[in-house]
Amino acid sequence: MDLLVAVGVFLYNLPIIPIYADDAATAIGLLVTSAALCVPHLLRRRYPLLVLGVMLTAAFLQLLFNAPVLAVDAMLLFAVYNIATLYLWWISLTGALLTVGWLLVAVIPHLGDAFLNVGQLGVLVVVTLWVWTWGTLVRVRRQYIAGLRERAEQAERERETNARIAVADERARIAREIHDIVSHSLSVVVVMSDGAATKVDAEPEQAKTAMLRVRDTGRTALAEMRRMLGVLRDDEPGSHAPQPGLDQLDALVEQSRAAGMPVALTVSGESSPLSQGVELTVYRVVQEALTNVRKHAGPAVRRVDVTLMYRPDEVEVRVADDGAGSAGDALSGPGGHGLVGMRERVAAHGGTLTTSPRTDGGFEVVAVLPREEGTG
Repeated sequence: MDLLVAVGVFLYNLPIIPIYADDAATAIGLLVTSAALCVPHLLRRRYPLLVLGVMLTAAFLQLLFNAPVLAVDAMLLFAVYNIATLYLWWISLTGALLTVGWLLVAVIPHLGDAFLNVGQLGVLVVVTLWVWTWGTLVRVRRQYIAGLRERAEQAERERETNARIAVADERARIAREIHDIVSHSLSVVVVMSDGAATKVDAEPEQAKTAMLRVRDTGRTALAEMRRMLGVLRDDEPGSHAPQPGLDQLDALVEQSRAAGMPVALTVSGESSPLSQGVELTVYRVVQEALTNVRKHAGPAVRRVDVTLMYRPDEVEVRVADDGAGSAGDALSGPGGHGLVGMRERVAAHGGTLTTSPRTDGGFEVVAVLPREEGTG
């Protein structure tokens, strides 16, 4: 397209040159200046300012041949428009004013001639400034569209980042759930299986009862695992099964009692419904704390107290045992992923978790959560 414009204007200007050329030298000079006004247009995208400079130089040289205005001078308008679409307004306006200055220098001395008058000069000046304005508006429009595109790309990147963060959070949540389910259930199964193995000959009925409890524990764990896997596969049976909550605390404590751990549950305060997330967190804290007692408190543990206290704005759950002093060290050691999971659960709901050895021996875990779900 640039080549067609340059060639078309140059050919259109050729018949006009003889009007101002009295001899061959003048004709050749005007032909060269005409070429200097047209050929640089082919490089306007790569060197826009240089192209305008070359064209203005050729236009001023044109005056030396007594040719004030030629058709080929319209190429200056293309150059002005080009820099207006690419540069800041004050840079492009300078080019436009230089073009207007050339126009005044070329036309004013010839106002008395028949081919131009003051009105026509005014029209040429207005057209030059209008071309500059048009180019500036195009540049502003392009910048606006580029800004919209950049914001859209940034929003897309933010959505992708948020999606990755959400996936990571969901994976961490699933990992905590699986840890709690497997750790607690398998520890109960191991303890009760050991007990059944030692009593299978002397007390077969108790051994049978223990194995039935092992079966029930395994089924419960399997159902919870199926529910967790249903998070990953929506068509998995049981994926919409309710998650454990405070109603299952009695069963959890009874399961620990059946495994030989002296657990007592105490509920105080005015009970009221809690959100599903808070109930699940309380349940998992108790579950993980009992699992750690079973693993680390030692055989000397005589009492494990699970206390659930309802307060006006919060709920507190406390699990305390009187086992070996090393229980605290085992729980808070670098391998305590269960403790890390508990802290993350509680913090996710705006609560606090405290774990510390007891002054009279043993260890306790205290979690305080607001009744309404918060953000950690």
